[in-house]
Amino acid sequence: MMGHNQFELLGQRRFLPFFLVQSLGAFNDNVYRQAIIALLFFLGVSSEQRTLYTNLAPALFILPYFLFSGLAGQIAEKLEKQRLIRITTAMEIGIMSVAAVGFLTANMPLLLVALFGTGLQSTLFGPVKYSILPSVLRPEELTGGNGLVEMGTSMSILLGMIFGGLIFVVAGQAGPEAAAASIVVLAITGNLISRMVPRVEASAPDLKINWNPFPESLKALRLARRQPAVRNSILGISWFWFVGTVLTAQLPTYAETYLGGGSTLYLFCFVLFSVGTGVGSLLCEKLSRRTIEIGLVPLGAIGMTVFCADLYFAQPGPAIASGLTVREFVAAGNWRIIADLTLIGLFAGLFIVPLFALVQSRTPREELSRVIAGLNIQNAGFIVLAAMLGVLLQRESLAIGGMALPMTDLRIPAWTLPLPGLTIPELFLALAVANAGVSILIFTLVPEFFLRFLAWIYVSIFYRVSITGVEEHVPDEGPALLVCNHVSYMDPLVISAAVPRPIRFVMYYKIFRIPGMNWVFRAHRAIPIAGAREDPAVMEAAFAEVKAALDAGELVCIFPEGALTKDGEIAKFKGGVERILERSPVPVVPMALTGLWDSMWSRRDSRLGRLRVPRRLRAAVGLVAEAPVPGDTATAASLEARVRQLRGDRP
Repeated sequence: MMGHNQFELLGQRRFLPFFLVQSLGAFNDNVYRQAIIALLFFLGVSSEQRTLYTNLAPALFILPYFLFSGLAGQIAEKLEKQRLIRITTAMEIGIMSVAAVGFLTANMPLLLVALFGTGLQSTLFGPVKYSILPSVLRPEELTGGNGLVEMGTSMSILLGMIFGGLIFVVAGQAGPEAAAASIVVLAITGNLISRMVPRVEASAPDLKINWNPFPESLKALRLARRQPAVRNSILGISWFWFVGTVLTAQLPTYAETYLGGGSTLYLFCFVLFSVGTGVGSLLCEKLSRRTIEIGLVPLGAIGMTVFCADLYFAQPGPAIASGLTVREFVAAGNWRIIADLTLIGLFAGLFIVPLFALVQSRTPREELSRVIAGLNIQNAGFIVLAAMLGVLLQRESLAIGGMALPMTDLRIPAWTLPLPGLTIPELFLALAVANAGVSILIFTLVPEFFLRFLAWIYVSIFYRVSITGVEEHVPDEGPALLVCNHVSYMDPLVISAAVPRPIRFVMYYKIFRIPGMNWVFRAHRAIPIAGAREDPAVMEAAFAEVKAALDAGELVCIFPEGALTKDGEIAKFKGGVERILERSPVPVVPMALTGLWDSMWSRRDSRLGRLRVPRRLRAAVGLVAEAPVPGDTATAASLEARVRQLRGDRP
């Protein structure tokens, strides 16, 4: 399992054409937007007109997300996805052809109309961009696939900005013609590549489309908030866009005023953030061991908070120098600021990728496109809010009123709203504090995020986990019962770290009820069970909950020995597993843990002994899985024999 990596996806037709299409789309959008700004300088328009257009352009691009996301989500559910990708890239050719005319005639209103069209095309493409991944990737590939998509998007935005900004510099007087040709050629290239995307069937072909976008937008938002974990993952994704918008919007002025540079230094700062985001996105698969490791989300949030705050302390006041080039800035030893900007991006990548993977894995396929549409609406709202707050918080006051009423001599007096008047470094510090607050809110609402973070930290520090057969034999979807030997209290953490899907663990009810730990087990949706002589009601409730979980298509893991091993050997499997399979004859995956008997959490040590420092850090631990056994033929004895064989015991 660990021999695979996400870059292998770039050599496979099921992923590469889609990856290229979405990257080209992001690249072309940013080439176009930067070329419009470059055209304004080329035409020599006044600074007032330039300001008007540069503020109007983002609003026109994002407006379709509010208006048509609900409709886009429905279309993405109903249509075969490769066909929809071809349609949207064909739309891009038409829109960029209109934009090309705008460049050739220097017609700004026409360019802005086309910009609205690119926003519409992106709105339609957005739901299919993320909903297609669970259809073409296996669960253990979702984190790596999303990491590649986020990396591709970050790099495409960066390169598109550079390319679009340089068109008029390189082409000179032929700038309008070069811009027109570039965006049309890129659009045609994207459409040609889209024809190589494999066919992906519609998730809800019988869905009846409601062409009124407003009620459907509300419905999409409701779908996105139905499941707590998905709802708060979506909140986290939108917050990522909020932080990114506030940060990147300040970079031009920050680079000039506080770093003493110009446009090239601003671009260098943006490069640092973008490259950091790309690297962080790619690291997710390695750090998560090819699972959907939501424990990385708190790590990302902590890193974003720390390094965003450090930007304030690194340079709290205006720079003494001015006009610095990138080389002069680096030579001056500004490594702390360089590190801060890069690491904010890196931890942002660790934050965003698992959230997207969780949304994709825990949302029903027939609803995913509409949930992504709801996410896009919320993202758009957070981006607009970030832009507004970024401006308002840097002002000292805002005058409201102060107008004369028509046809009268009455005048409404002006009322001044006091505002903080933050400097940009102070705004970065406020953003760090806000990021910490929002993160705490999310992790409080869904403790699973922070608990998985603690588990991930523990397993990563104390164990080197070798995984064999899990990727091949644990079903990608549908119900299955996992049976494993029980060596230590850490067994569920190790198994969870190895299996990409969420697991419901069956555990002894007295441990489940331990004060202070009960909320942890509830957050992980563990199933408490008791012996028939101890509490028959608890036992019956456990079997009923196991059946309900399997009927719902979930994974359930049991330790058929019924207790931790007392001597390191596998004890006789009890008959509870047979009772489960009588009610739900699902596939059974035999699994075996090795190397945990020497753990401080096994019964090799007394309770007092468990308080000592572990014997070894990074101890070698193994998890081996075998091909599923049909549930209607499996017995406790046969499963015990298979687990013994997997562990290396003699029959």
